[in-house]
Amino acid sequence: MALQLGRTCIDGIERVLTRTGALLLVGLIGIQLLTQSLINTAVVDIFPAGPAGELEALLGLTLPIPGAVAGVLFVCVIVLSSAYFVVLSRALTRPTAELSTFPPTLCTRRLGRATLSMLVGGLVVGVAVTLGSILLLLPGIFLAVCFLFFIFAVGVEDRSWIGALKRSWALSRGHRLKLAVVVILAGLIGGAVGTVGTVLDLARSPVVAELVSNTLSSVLFVFLYGIMASAYLRVRDERAGGSGRSGATDPTGSVDALDG
Repeated sequence: MALQLGRTCIDGIERVLTRTGALLLVGLIGIQLLTQSLINTAVVDIFPAGPAGELEALLGLTLPIPGAVAGVLFVCVIVLSSAYFVVLSRALTRPTAELSTFPPTLCTRRLGRATLSMLVGGLVVGVAVTLGSILLLLPGIFLAVCFLFFIFAVGVEDRSWIGALKRSWALSRGHRLKLAVVVILAGLIGGAVGTVGTVLDLARSPVVAELVSNTLSSVLFVFLYGIMASAYLRVRDERAGGSGRSGATDPTGSVDALDG
């Protein structure tokens, strides 16, 4: 069954408009705001008191902690973000009927190993896509498409970061032109949110700018991840010779047997 973007988008949006989607949205907003606050705090602490005060007024959200502490906490939040995406991948790929619940197993099953794989693989993907985009835009988009299902291969299928990269590459094969639409949409969302933030910054409202832009980006990206989850299910089921119907999965169980 061919990947149909229209149905995939509708299914992905419906997955987010659930209790599970709401909880994931709250979590992402919290992580985004905390990350931005820690970065701002660390940057402000580099400068002397006078310039630091002026810079703080321009940056927006900061925390009343030393810059060194903010740096350590930032690393901790990066790890937390990796764990969050493990949970997100498992939560959004469950059968639609189960999305009104949020069982503890989503956050406990092999979370340490999956978080480490998500962290290491995420850094590899991020560097590869960034370099591809700097050298020439198309290689960056191509790599982003090929690794689009990486988080699901880690979170849902319990694969190592290397196995997840290979699995995502294989799953994307034959669907890359359509999946490129999802990647381009992600870029457009980032650009739109950045524009909103810039406009509010020019209005001398840095705190409001960060609150609005982080909240807006969290909302839009959670819906985007819902679409990605739906696309992953359809492509995975097609590869497995299934019906291609989304929602027929059990992310609380292991599928190590698929990891060749």
